[in-house]
Amino acid sequence: SLSTRYWVASVQAEAYAGLGNLSACERALDQAEKVTDLNGPFHNGGWLRFDGSRLAEERGARYLQLGRLDLAEKALSTALSQDVLASGQSFRRRGAVLTDLASIGAKRHDPDQVLTYGREALQLARATSSGYVVRKLQVLRTDLGPLARDARVVELGAEIDALCTT
Repeated sequence: SLSTRYWVASVQAEAYAGLGNLSACERALDQAEKVTDLNGPFHNGGWLRFDGSRLAEERGARYLQLGRLDLAEKALSTALSQDVLASGQSFRRRGAVLTDLASIGAKRHDPDQVLTYGREALQLARATSSGYVVRKLQVLRTDLGPLARDARVVELGAEIDALCTT
């Protein structure tokens, strides 16, 4: 009756994505989503509180890891519109999703997408001092190379660098 097996499935999805196995990753993510079918208390107040509320952002992150930008963008956009992230209750999670969406733009060589999401993630990182979002921005920084001819992207990269050194 606990959510443990569904959390294990989400961890397996990350492992399968790391191995480049899209179909196994999707099967594991589909299994993890079954946590939403549980009734009653599905955690006992211990360390594991997996309830499925982060599955859209998890799915998006796995698709990004697999290079499936179309699927990643759809899942991350869904995550961004969810109540918790849209209302700003979780700045850390919102910053991670924004950074992943900016990374998709970088991989597509779309400076406008990079700037739209990257700037908002940068503002969140500054406002919240979230080390997690700063680390995600550092990863984004490495993805900006192909867009080095766009002065706006160069400026964003410099702002990320400045944030990381403070």
